[in-house]
Amino acid sequence: MTKKDTLRIGGKLMNSTFKNIGFRIKTLRERSSFSQSNIAKYLKVDQSFISKIESGERSLSTDMLDKLTALFGVDLTAFEDSCISLDKNLTFAFRASEIADQDLDAISAINQIALNCNFMTTLLEIEAKNG
Repeated sequence: MTKKDTLRIGGKLMNSTFKNIGFRIKTLRERSSFSQSNIAKYLKVDQSFISKIESGERSLSTDMLDKLTALFGVDLTAFEDSCISLDKNLTFAFRASEIADQDLDAISAINQIALNCNFMTTLLEIEAKNG
């Protein structure tokens, strides 16, 4: 890790990649109206772990990141590149006075189906252009 890749915050070195991913997770979580507690239950971790991820103090596994892409309705590139817009996440209406754990699983499954459909449509469009 180079000096350029780290930030010093509160006396600790923090990888800027963790900070960027954490910021993107927080932004997507807030836009989706989920609490840190909702995300923690969905990922089966403690709420303080989500807080540390969002602040860039902790990293998360690729499995967790994959689950979050489905939950937020974005592809993995939404966490990779700072120039990718976070406005391209899937949205749909979901009304409930409170979100249960199984609701997050359902939202994730619906979003994964929609993401797969978008991916397949893109592949078909590329194939049609090429030939």
